[in-house]
Amino acid sequence: MSELSEQEQIRRQSLDKLREMGINPYPADEYVVTSWSTDIKEMFEKLEPALREAVEAGGTPEYPEVSIAGRMMSRRIMGKASFIELQDSKGRIQCYISRDDISTEQQPEMYNTVFKKLLDIGDFIGIRGFVFRTQTGAISVHAKELTVLAKSLRVLPIVKYKDGVAYDKFDNPELRYRQRYVDLVVNDGVKDTFLKRATILRTLRNALDEAGYTEVETPVLQSIAGGASARPFITHFNALDINMYMRIATELYLKRLIVGGFEGVYEIGKNFRNEGMDRTHNPEFTCMELYVQYKDYNWMMSFTEKLLERICVAVNGKPESEIDGKVISFKAPYRRLPILDAIKEQTGFDLNGKSEDELRDICKQLHLQTEPSWGKGKIIDEIFGEFCEGKFVQPTFITDYPVEMSPLTKMHRSKPGLTERFELMVNGKELANAYSELNDPIDQYERFKEQMRLADKGDDEAMIIDHDFMRALEYGMPPTSGIGIGIDRLVMFMTGQTTIQEVLLFPQMKVENNG
Repeated sequence: MSELSEQEQIRRQSLDKLREMGINPYPADEYVVTSWSTDIKEMFEKLEPALREAVEAGGTPEYPEVSIAGRMMSRRIMGKASFIELQDSKGRIQCYISRDDISTEQQPEMYNTVFKKLLDIGDFIGIRGFVFRTQTGAISVHAKELTVLAKSLRVLPIVKYKDGVAYDKFDNPELRYRQRYVDLVVNDGVKDTFLKRATILRTLRNALDEAGYTEVETPVLQSIAGGASARPFITHFNALDINMYMRIATELYLKRLIVGGFEGVYEIGKNFRNEGMDRTHNPEFTCMELYVQYKDYNWMMSFTEKLLERICVAVNGKPESEIDGKVISFKAPYRRLPILDAIKEQTGFDLNGKSEDELRDICKQLHLQTEPSWGKGKIIDEIFGEFCEGKFVQPTFITDYPVEMSPLTKMHRSKPGLTERFELMVNGKELANAYSELNDPIDQYERFKEQMRLADKGDDEAMIIDHDFMRALEYGMPPTSGIGIGIDRLVMFMTGQTTIQEVLLFPQMKVENNG
């Protein structure tokens, strides 16, 4: 443990003095909370007209009694009485603390010694009392009893203002993400983002459950990293003495369940891709994947836009969200644009039917560097990512990807060389990826073999043949549509955040140097 600051030493001394006085600074007894800050204010405003009428009629108003608990976030000591601000799980409320009310025969020093000298900002306390409105108009709790619930041994970085200048802001991003527990306490709005995240997940689950689909769980540790083109994390399974992969997608296991007879299955869980970190990528991320039998990618587009509109209304009260000053409308329907048309629209080049050599020549003209290991699919993907992706601010379905980019996707029913796939672009980033799923086992095996050829050329994101999945397909999989939606990005778009770290409670970071 690092050397204690003077303030930390003083707090530990206060801790010892509390114990000497017979007050347990970390009591085990249940503390019964009857009310929360925001509810108290709402309740009192409704009761206040009746209380006022009682006073005007010459009667004695019955002020509501409450029991609350939380952190003491500020304190104004004024002799025999003081005001504090108490922060609980829903918000903050002012409390009035009087010496004559909280000091008793059993604890005569509760005000002068315990409250004024041994308690600090950040300590958890419980207050039982009644609600009233002060002369300045603030709804407050008049404390009749104060209980110490937990002593804080570190100083919270509470913002202080002097001559209009703010001091002690807790706004360094690295500190905020590393010490999210402090960030949540002292920075307004942070907790609200994560409450909205919970609303998003709850609304998503409700919609899928109402549609009759079954939530399932599939393995996180897998012998083959399949279902996506990505670099996996590798770990060792000691009991079996084999290397295993942290899953990069849930797709192939969920499709096995469609083979097994489920109408529709979905999973919301963690995926892991051993790739870079930036403002929109985290190597550990949450994804929802859904597979429904007898559907295609056209049905999935309609289902998705209605789903996202419902989520946006649940979070924001309307089908729009604001990001970086841009209003994003999630109201259905969304634009649908084939990927090769999008590339032609943005670059002027028609990539239809082009060979790998021709694509490389176009990249030279576009001043886009290519790698020898790239096949046609990777080249087209890079062109789209460099020149098109960022252009689509409003939700747009980019459709009909070349077969080389889509090893798990059914061939397009009317466009040779293309597949029935879409990616949903929002605010210049991919939010969802979906297919009419390939259920022809012979075609699938050939696609896997092509992926292996790419791996031999040095593409470390190429897929490996999953022979058990192939066996499942050979038993027969009905026509199926599937989609994956990145939950972290979905939360970003719905809450107006521009970095993924703002919607992850504990994003990955370098190991802290405590030396």
